[in-house]
Amino acid sequence: MTIIVCDHIHEKGLDILASDSSIKVINAADEPKDILLEKFIPQADIAITRSSTNIDDSFLERAHKLKAIVRAGVGVDNVDIPSCSKLGIVVMNIPTANTIAAVELTMAHLLSCVRKFPYAHNNLKIDKVWRRQDWYGSELKGKKLGIIGFGNIGSRVAKRAQAFEMDIMTYDPYINPCKATDLDIAYTTDFNDILTCDIITIHTPKTDETINIISDEEISRMKDGVILINCARGGLYNERALFNGLKQRKIAMAGIDVFDTEPAIDHPLLDLDNIIVTPHLGANTKESQQNIAIQAAENAISSAKGISYPNALNLPIKESELPDFLRPYLELTQKIGHMSAQLAKSGIQSMRLTTYGEVSEHIESLSTFATVGVLKESLGDQINYVNAKHVAKDRGMEIEKDISESDTGFKNIVTVRLTTQNGSVFKISGTVLGDSAQRIIGIDGYELELEPKGQLILFKNNDEPGVVGDVGHIIAQHKINISDFRLSRDGKGQALAVVKSDGIITKELLSDLEKLEACISVRSAIL
Repeated sequence: MTIIVCDHIHEKGLDILASDSSIKVINAADEPKDILLEKFIPQADIAITRSSTNIDDSFLERAHKLKAIVRAGVGVDNVDIPSCSKLGIVVMNIPTANTIAAVELTMAHLLSCVRKFPYAHNNLKIDKVWRRQDWYGSELKGKKLGIIGFGNIGSRVAKRAQAFEMDIMTYDPYINPCKATDLDIAYTTDFNDILTCDIITIHTPKTDETINIISDEEISRMKDGVILINCARGGLYNERALFNGLKQRKIAMAGIDVFDTEPAIDHPLLDLDNIIVTPHLGANTKESQQNIAIQAAENAISSAKGISYPNALNLPIKESELPDFLRPYLELTQKIGHMSAQLAKSGIQSMRLTTYGEVSEHIESLSTFATVGVLKESLGDQINYVNAKHVAKDRGMEIEKDISESDTGFKNIVTVRLTTQNGSVFKISGTVLGDSAQRIIGIDGYELELEPKGQLILFKNNDEPGVVGDVGHIIAQHKINISDFRLSRDGKGQALAVVKSDGIITKELLSDLEKLEACISVRSAIL
């Protein structure tokens, strides 16, 4: 599979791509766009892009092999998602890598607006004028902050605002109110409540519902001297209404990082003396760019191998409509399904998905991802999230779903159990630790903790002395380094070792391991 890097990303992402010997990487970021389209895009199975490359008709008509696009960033304004969907191209973005950068930029704008630091700076540094009396500001303490949108960014802005002892209220009809109230933050279902605040900041995606969410009417209902902040997306505040409100001093100050049309170098807002502006710096930190590149590279590799499509925007199951905690479980469930099928190496008679915990409310979505994982091993690119269950039915594979009530000590668990046509059964369980740390916690009754990633050898053996050393010795003879070794014993005389290797697992290696006297079975899987 070939991954084309269309635009510049941090070198850490390039290093991750280069380290995977199973894919071909072409870095075309420095190529002129006409050369990129004519020479490189026809070769691409996966493309990594940023805002410099438009995914339009010219791009897509040359993308004969393209299966997925990774937009290294949040915004996908330059991607024709409907056309990609018609062509079966999955579009992914990186929605959380720049979270902290955007949060801290918002706080910078908050402080700049109440203290007018940029203007005071220019007065002293450029005009060489020392007039402290001209720069009396206000304090954040005790001010009422209205936050529109309480997702990854809005909620973190709230936590930081609490440190300034602000009075905080949020409006977000798509969250559980407890997400706010558990943090001692007021939650309202009435948007008019937000308009009574001293300072208003917005942290929502750009949708039909949120475009112009603040316009003339809303501004007229705000208190005189309100401060508005927008470090999210251009167009959430109506720019004409914003200009008028600032000019009339209804709005005392505004902190704006994003505009309807960018670059906004000749914009009427720039002529006003009560606005702080930055040129779309929301993701412009070294840490953010590194995180974006790392996630983009990892997502590109996962999609190239057909393992998963993290943060896909055009799948039948819309991740944006699912709770945040569920997303790593969707990916984990597909990985478990894929791993189970690799271990089975036989026709699948049935798949049973068992869930425990609050993930059970989404068992249908999890079942779709599990089915894709199972069928990916035999059907490769022919299987997707749209046709998975139809294909399973045509192949005579039963899909069963079950919700467990047994307390296992974990908050949530997903288990995929495969029964093959020859009667063999394979069962793998997993959970997510913290917010996103995916772990396999059980394989065929053996308890262990394993990150579902990399090239794995599963060695089942009679539990007797010397086996671990023998396994390590044979792997070393094949010039392969062991990056992780997990061992579990069943207490009945047998054990299971899961070995993660840095090198490619060959048939010869598996054959040599199988010759060990203590060996019961040897299998491999790639995740």
